[in-house]
Amino acid sequence: MGVDNQTERMNIVITGHVDHGKSTLVGRLLADTLALPEGKLQAVKDNCKKNGRVFEYAFLLDALDDEQKQGITIDSARIFFKSAVREYIIIDAPGHIEFLRNMLSGASRASAAVLVIDAVEGVAENSKRHGLLLSLLGISQVIIAVNKLDMLGYDEKVFNRIKKEYSEYLSTLKVVPSAFIPVSAREGKNITKPSTEMPWYTGKTILQALDSFTNLRGDEDSFFAMPLQDVYRFSDDDDERRIYAGSVVSGAIQIGEKIKFLPSNKTAHIAGIETWNAPPKTKVLSGEAAGFTLQEEIYVKRGEVMVKADTAQQVYVSTKLRANIIWLGEAPFVRGKDYTFKLGAAKLPVRLERIERLVGEASKDAAHNAHPECVRRHECACVVLSLPHLLAFTPFAYNASLGRFVLVDGYDAAGGGIVLESVSEESSAVKSSCTVDGEFVDELFALLKKYFPERF
Repeated sequence: MGVDNQTERMNIVITGHVDHGKSTLVGRLLADTLALPEGKLQAVKDNCKKNGRVFEYAFLLDALDDEQKQGITIDSARIFFKSAVREYIIIDAPGHIEFLRNMLSGASRASAAVLVIDAVEGVAENSKRHGLLLSLLGISQVIIAVNKLDMLGYDEKVFNRIKKEYSEYLSTLKVVPSAFIPVSAREGKNITKPSTEMPWYTGKTILQALDSFTNLRGDEDSFFAMPLQDVYRFSDDDDERRIYAGSVVSGAIQIGEKIKFLPSNKTAHIAGIETWNAPPKTKVLSGEAAGFTLQEEIYVKRGEVMVKADTAQQVYVSTKLRANIIWLGEAPFVRGKDYTFKLGAAKLPVRLERIERLVGEASKDAAHNAHPECVRRHECACVVLSLPHLLAFTPFAYNASLGRFVLVDGYDAAGGGIVLESVSEESSAVKSSCTVDGEFVDELFALLKKYFPERF
């Protein structure tokens, strides 16, 4: 799908319990807004007919063989979709409890979410768990889609009951949804057009609600930041330019401005903004993928963060950081083992230096709670992480994209969290009270025991 380079982009995660209709909702959005390649919809319908299967819009997304066999979405799929207002990168996050780690990895790129609840089944354990994870990741822009109302005769009372129950739960997380929307993804009701079957609902459709979201953390007024994805050269084509490429996560920048790469502290001036099959540009905005040439030739590596030289002090550079994490791995998060830390475009080893505390009573093991030696599955903790090399980052409260990370154990995305602050070498041995957004975090993590007692 061709996209105007000036079009605003937003990452949105689609999540919810297994079989509640996430993939069907996204498939319906793609079909009803004509975002699919020509002939794709009919080809899938013809294939279903040929194999004696009832067509489902979810089949537009479930392309992996294992997904087709199991009937569930296993990995996070990136779907490009365009409304009249903006372009979206929609992340279809898995809903099955065993795939929560995939959902965490997918949601780590999102600034807003659509959480799907099956009207027939009601609010499931994973509906609450996903709400908790979205809150932990700082995703406050949320739509709740109450799906499959066609199976209940579009009953307003059912919708209101689910809305009341889930609103009360989200209020404990200090999350206020932008909208609760009654839908039938299968029948296309309240997806892109208002439903005549639900005259009692006069609010926005899913499409309208999506378009009402704003890129709160990535506007032009924020400081410019771009994690460096790579440096390209095309010397085989007698092109000696170095093109410094990445995706702008906040702010804006234009030709001629002085920039600095962190943590290397190398500086240069922007000579040009490279485009592909598009008119020349003099300015790049948040959310855009960009390539730059520089007046000075410098050597920098993938994972560094490009900022304006006069705002570099807004980004921290350190080998230690304090963070709140949630751990989803089968094996516990332990000291003395190397894990992989992924933040922005940076990917480097990390070690657990210290567990400052488990937040909330994490288990029935009093000794573990008082002096934790590891972080077990589904536990949350305030920790200090140690990196072998300097890393550029910010507290999550200042810049979500530079303060939200994923932890990988082997090949599994086993956990993730948000950065609270930098930790200097001098203060490394001093126990912090984790006061950055502390009240909110304490209340959030304490809910684990309250809402998921069967895990503790």
